[in-house]
Amino acid sequence: MSPTPDEHRSGLEPGAADVLQAATRVLAGVALRSLDVLDSAVTLPQFRLLAVLADLGPAPSGRAARALGLDPSTVTRLADRMVAAGHVARGTDPHHRSVVTLQLTASGRDLVAAADAWRRQELARILGLLAPSEQQALTTALGLLVAAAGEGYGVSAVRPVPL
Repeated sequence: MSPTPDEHRSGLEPGAADVLQAATRVLAGVALRSLDVLDSAVTLPQFRLLAVLADLGPAPSGRAARALGLDPSTVTRLADRMVAAGHVARGTDPHHRSVVTLQLTASGRDLVAAADAWRRQELARILGLLAPSEQQALTTALGLLVAAAGEGYGVSAVRPVPL
């Protein structure tokens, strides 16, 4: 495989971007399939809200909107559905009564935990297909990638959350 123009200019090894793209598809597939274990209890956008609230804890709806990279009105609509389903509870900030807060209920925490447990199990299954030395090499390589990207890159409560 010959390097793409971007790989050539950036000094990437030939095929590196292609392999990372394929790995991204695998990891995104694992993340998306984890929602299947929830028996259609929530949609992907609704799950994203639950995941952010799991990271943030009780939080003003505006903070959840910023973490998701969404308009506050969109988060309000998502929260309306999640409150009606019993997965999120609304409250108010004791210091600012006009600020609406959102937090997971036990049901919401259970949904996030179930998806997370399935992801861990599926990733362990996939890694189990590799020899121990390959598992170590992959773990080291992905650790380097995460470190190179920097703290807070990707899924976090301070940046937009894709999944």
